[in-house]
Amino acid sequence: MKLWEKGAYLVNGKLTDAGSNPADGAKKTMAYSILQKHNTSGDAAKLKIKFDKITSHDITYVGIIQTARASGLEKFPLPYVLTNCHNSLCAVGGTINEDDHMFGLTCAQKYGGIYVPPHQAVIHQFAREMLAECGAMILGSDSHTRYGALGTMAIGEGGGELAKQLLNKTYDVAYPGVVAIYLTGAPVPGVGPQDVALAIIKAVFDNGYVKNKVMEFVGPGVASLSADFRIGVDVMTTETTCLSSIWRTDAKVEEWYAIHGRPKAYKELNPEDGAYYDGAIEIDLSEIRPMIAMPFHPSCAYTIDEVNANLLDVLAETEKRAKVSFGDKVNFSLKNKVIDGKLYVDQGVIAGCAGGGFENICAAADILKGKDTGNGKFLLNVYPASMPVYQELMKNGAFSSLVSAGAIIKTAFCGPCFGAGDTPANGAFSIRHSTRNFPNREGSKIQNGQLSSVALMDARSIAATAANKGFLTAATEYDTEFSGKKYFFDKAIYDKRVYDSKGVAHPEVEIQFGPNIKDWPEQKALGDDLLVKVVSEIHDPVTTTDELIPSGETSSFRSNPLGLAEFTLSRKDPAYVGRAKAVRDMDASIAAEIKTVVDALAKKDAELGKKAAAAQTGSTIFACKPGDGSAREQAASCQRVLGASANIANEYATKRYRSNLINWGMLPFLYKEGDKNLPFANDDYVFIPGVKKMIAEKLPSITAYAVKKDGTVNSFELSVGDLTDDERKIILAGCLINFYRD
Repeated sequence: MKLWEKGAYLVNGKLTDAGSNPADGAKKTMAYSILQKHNTSGDAAKLKIKFDKITSHDITYVGIIQTARASGLEKFPLPYVLTNCHNSLCAVGGTINEDDHMFGLTCAQKYGGIYVPPHQAVIHQFAREMLAECGAMILGSDSHTRYGALGTMAIGEGGGELAKQLLNKTYDVAYPGVVAIYLTGAPVPGVGPQDVALAIIKAVFDNGYVKNKVMEFVGPGVASLSADFRIGVDVMTTETTCLSSIWRTDAKVEEWYAIHGRPKAYKELNPEDGAYYDGAIEIDLSEIRPMIAMPFHPSCAYTIDEVNANLLDVLAETEKRAKVSFGDKVNFSLKNKVIDGKLYVDQGVIAGCAGGGFENICAAADILKGKDTGNGKFLLNVYPASMPVYQELMKNGAFSSLVSAGAIIKTAFCGPCFGAGDTPANGAFSIRHSTRNFPNREGSKIQNGQLSSVALMDARSIAATAANKGFLTAATEYDTEFSGKKYFFDKAIYDKRVYDSKGVAHPEVEIQFGPNIKDWPEQKALGDDLLVKVVSEIHDPVTTTDELIPSGETSSFRSNPLGLAEFTLSRKDPAYVGRAKAVRDMDASIAAEIKTVVDALAKKDAELGKKAAAAQTGSTIFACKPGDGSAREQAASCQRVLGASANIANEYATKRYRSNLINWGMLPFLYKEGDKNLPFANDDYVFIPGVKKMIAEKLPSITAYAVKKDGTVNSFELSVGDLTDDERKIILAGCLINFYRD
């Protein structure tokens, strides 16, 4: 794999550094064409995108619709799909999961949407089967909204951005860089899409090579991949921190649309000759080998051969990463999984938008045909991504091979991916063809003394490991004759169960509210000056959204902002909620602290003290690079309902997390001097005079004052980076709801 140090042109189907003009060449990419087709600003550099369709699942759609309703929603102005694949099996909280589902159904009826009942399909599989179109754009409230392999530019964002689309507003973003992913060769038998994806993620995550850019897949190697294989690679591009993806399309994609009964959705997409890219990655598919991403991030990737050859060294590296995530409070080790020099795995899972595709499961079935997974600790669970896929696997015998080998077949559900299903035993190690393996994302709770872990692998090597009764094995070690079964799609399954309004609203329908569905609490507009208390200080290189607000069963409270907020940072900093609430509620101890802070500032400068005494108060957290991972806006909104006014970071891991902060009225402050020798610490106060003026007048930076417990006052600089005019107005108004309502 080769990463180009500079830009590249695509000329006569080959990459070259020789070209005429980068500005002209940039207009010849597929990304440019699609983005400008959907841009309403008239300015090619400052995009205001209107999407063709939007989609959400049952962790996010209640909050989105509640936000839009509070802002004046009357009708869904574009096709809006509500799926129910994230909390379908949660038994936490009594009726609240199905209450939310009934809310979704009645909203689809009232406002004119599409409702996909539980177990019918995971969000992204339904979007592929029923929504994607070549040249279209889709916005989803899930980070893995990626349909580029089918010619659709799709973006995963926080709920606020979908609420804007429901209110006929736009998605505002600077024109992104575009990076060519140039594929050659063809995968060897036993190598699957997850292997290719993990190899790419390993190459680009740490260096930010594609951060907030569009990945454009080109080159002769694309033709060697089936549509399903491309989809499996594409969905994982989110883990590179790119903005979106798009692939050239061909006869295989045309066939895919035809199979799904939507031939008119296809058109051929290719970059024009001479297209210019801001970077390029060359990948010879024939060189990819079965991969494993060890805990606790998809970028912690090795070949399986590397792991088996250097087992103790790799495990030692994994233990070091555990120290970064958990500190000294948890003694994490996988060395007890080494048996006779081999790595033993407790659980295998093939599931969701990444693993649950037809070809992945067929390949796993081919490997396991006639074999035995054993009756020991190891177990294998398989979740097809939709009921149409499920039905075809029943018909073609793949399920028979899997069940006969010892696998358990379950329904379309995203739970194993985010900690709401198949949580392993304490100390257990799971391998999964899913999207993420962040700390505790599989559902364990370190605050309760529980810790299990996940490695990511392709379905083929998971099946090979299952055939070897839990000992880590690459699929290439088996001489498997892959059947290459053909897929047949039965739309009648959806016709009988999915509610589709066909765009017709029925305003007479009464929305069904469960007792847990609560309105968003009121938020104040930004004051002239801001005094915040630092209530959490995190120095991990990257802080994921799962650490900011845990996924899994906590998400059962997703429709109750105050109830869900009780879980904020619970696995990372359990004291955070109490500290934040004390500031929000202005406890007596906080009032006393503020008086001390005001006095300290007055000693430095009487005017500073006067302003601080009248300043708006709130809380903040510091993290080096927060926001990697999920698009769930709750990572921001939970902080907000607990009284947060800002985040302070060295940088933000993703655009979507920063957007969520802004849409909830929080200032996305940047402190660019790194995390060593911070001018403030946890429990200190930071005073930012003139913050409203800074936002309103687009000042590049502002002088803030850190007040230490001993009364020491230190000045330092904060900035907020680029903000659109509407983003500034949202922050000034206090949140997106206020902005639209006012």
